[in-house]
Amino acid sequence: MPDARPRRITVAITGASGSVYGLELLRALRSLGGVESHLVISRAGLLTIRSETDMTRRDVEALADHVHSDKNVGATLASGSFQTSAMIVAPCSMKTLGCIAHGVGDSLITRSADVVLKERRRLVLVARETPLNLAHLRNMVSVTEMGGIVYPPVPAFYSRPTDIASVVRETVGRVMSLCGLDNGLFDEWSGLGTPQAQSQ
Repeated sequence: MPDARPRRITVAITGASGSVYGLELLRALRSLGGVESHLVISRAGLLTIRSETDMTRRDVEALADHVHSDKNVGATLASGSFQTSAMIVAPCSMKTLGCIAHGVGDSLITRSADVVLKERRRLVLVARETPLNLAHLRNMVSVTEMGGIVYPPVPAFYSRPTDIASVVRETVGRVMSLCGLDNGLFDEWSGLGTPQAQSQ
């Protein structure tokens, strides 16, 4: 008998700049249907949201189906027996990336990521930092070797975005697609010109 339960997606927002990615992701998951979102915001993430947007904590939490405290390492998300489909950290700070890379589960966000990796589920880190130092790069390699996906939110200019909102929307759409969530937030690449022109 098919499982009728909605897909559980964990969304974590950390303190890196780019909180709009996490907010847009929550909105997109809500409009998609058939998805149960679980939100965790770090203390630094909340500070960044306040700095970059006009949204309050209550406003942000209202976008999710379930909200968990980052301090609560005993929450459902901290156990592999709690079935989730994927976890997306958007944005992902270098501190969070480093903790995940080294298995430091001292918060619900990093513990949840550790659980996702050990259970061989999808983990996507929307890593926001530039330029990158050697520690950042090595941590990215470690996470990738463990099965996670590091997704810097680099815009695709061939889609000719007209504003920041369209850039954010496309990034969120691509991240959702990595988690097996079909969405209409971006257009598939159709190639350049005609096949005849490409062969010349």
